[in-house]
Amino acid sequence: MFVFSYVSWEAAARRGWFASEDRLARALVGHERVGRLLVCDLMRSLPMKLMRDRLTRGRVAFPASERSQLLQPVRLRRSSPTSRAGVERTGAVYDRALRRGVTRMGLDDPVAIVANPLVAGFCELSWARAVTFYAIDDWSAYPPHRHWWPAYRESYARIAARGLRVAAVSDAVLERIGPTGPCKVIPNGLEPSEWLAPQGPPDWIARLGRPLLLYAGTLDARLDVEALLAIARARPEATVALVGPLLDPQHLAPLREARNIEIRPPLGRESLAGLIRTADLGLIPHIGSPLTRAMSPLKLYEYLAAGLPVLAADLPPLRDVAPTRVTLVAEGADYAAAVRQALAKGRASEAERIDFVQRNSWRTRHEQLLDLALA
Repeated sequence: MFVFSYVSWEAAARRGWFASEDRLARALVGHERVGRLLVCDLMRSLPMKLMRDRLTRGRVAFPASERSQLLQPVRLRRSSPTSRAGVERTGAVYDRALRRGVTRMGLDDPVAIVANPLVAGFCELSWARAVTFYAIDDWSAYPPHRHWWPAYRESYARIAARGLRVAAVSDAVLERIGPTGPCKVIPNGLEPSEWLAPQGPPDWIARLGRPLLLYAGTLDARLDVEALLAIARARPEATVALVGPLLDPQHLAPLREARNIEIRPPLGRESLAGLIRTADLGLIPHIGSPLTRAMSPLKLYEYLAAGLPVLAADLPPLRDVAPTRVTLVAEGADYAAAVRQALAKGRASEAERIDFVQRNSWRTRHEQLLDLALA
């Protein structure tokens, strides 16, 4: 059984299956090491589910069969409680829904992989032979979920106390949880088909100045605005392109004053891969915080899969992935000077690029996770 964090099968499909839990859920369907599979959306408000079902009818279909089923539990309450007592009650209700789903499907001695931090800690899951918490982020440091931080910390303590298995995307996340059972660091990965076949970039890049310095990802308070402005001022002939969902316009507002900084909306997977392959340098100018120090940035792997040199903040998860290809900038150091150093590295050879893609495939990551969950 697989439980999503805060998305659904439908939402994972709509966003292009790019995130780590999306990739895992889709891979488990029909995987040769999985006998039967129950995929579980998080419990949603019934009115909201009915409305979304009407809006998206016919767009996304789960591949239901005797081997795989989708569970979509609902509740009457619109919002999720944040108090410990409320989370306890919700966990008990959801646990019963999961048990009923497992029973209806006839799963014997099931194994559970859970990406939701509150389900892993607050649901009993006593009917499962083994439970693995798939920690894709440090939720206790995720600003949009600040109201749930105390509940997340309590959930981590329960996960440790019960000796649950933990697969975390970084050492920092694993340390934050402090598991006492089997555990493993499994960072993000790549889908080789996206990086071994050539993809075309979007048309608008033809008018941009070169070199093209690219940040591809969520545009929010993680970005170091001063560093981006320093890069843009130091290389007036270059274009700094920020491509992704704009979640914090106010934080990024100062960037609009720079004529060579482009802020663009998200792209589909093929266009994004084409854009990254066409860029000259990949940027990860994150501000140091508990959240960024615990991340496994997917964009780092995608930049390297495209053969780009990378300029990044000196954060622990970025240090050992590809030391010769990644130029790290310490907090308070000069990003402008580091740009010259990073660009001087040039593109990786095709053989080096392909080797990186194959060594860091999602297939490899999923095998590691199944080794932990099924042992």
